[in-house]
Amino acid sequence: MCAMQEQTGTPLTHEDPTGEHPARPHTGRRRRAALVWVVALATLAADQATKLWALHTLTPGVSKPLIGDLIGLRLVRNAGAAFSSLDTATIVVTLVALLIVAGLLYYVHTRALSRVSALCLGLIAGGALGNLIDRAAREPGFLRGHVVDFIDYFGWFVGNVADIAIVVAALVLVAVSWRSERSDG
Repeated sequence: MCAMQEQTGTPLTHEDPTGEHPARPHTGRRRRAALVWVVALATLAADQATKLWALHTLTPGVSKPLIGDLIGLRLVRNAGAAFSSLDTATIVVTLVALLIVAGLLYYVHTRALSRVSALCLGLIAGGALGNLIDRAAREPGFLRGHVVDFIDYFGWFVGNVADIAIVVAALVLVAVSWRSERSDG
């Protein structure tokens, strides 16, 4: 038996501990990119399915409490960005969102990502694509469509599954970044 194999902890293959094979350095990158796409498509599907449900089930503008006054259901159409801001600049908001998604997808395919980053970027991409589909395909017209929102928070603002995905992912990325900076120094 070879002396190297007798030592405990010595691998019998040339793979590094991260699971990436040195002969295929882009395998890990491809896996992370695939994770981004799977999460993005799942988020997009959940967003669009819940919007269809809301459109067929809820009456526009009528509130239905779910958890007291904290969270309810109220169908609205949002012409603007987050919290209904920029509602007179729908085309600009749509084009900026499209550029952000394109940049995000370019970034995903050119960078090595951690699993957490891949998961979060998938949530952001899926959420952004869900709202972009609304802007492209819903009334009043192409690039001017209104986003379907139906989750009412405290009566302050109304959002959707895409918004939840984007906000949760952004908060996780900030927390991971903050934690990483704190451990570095």
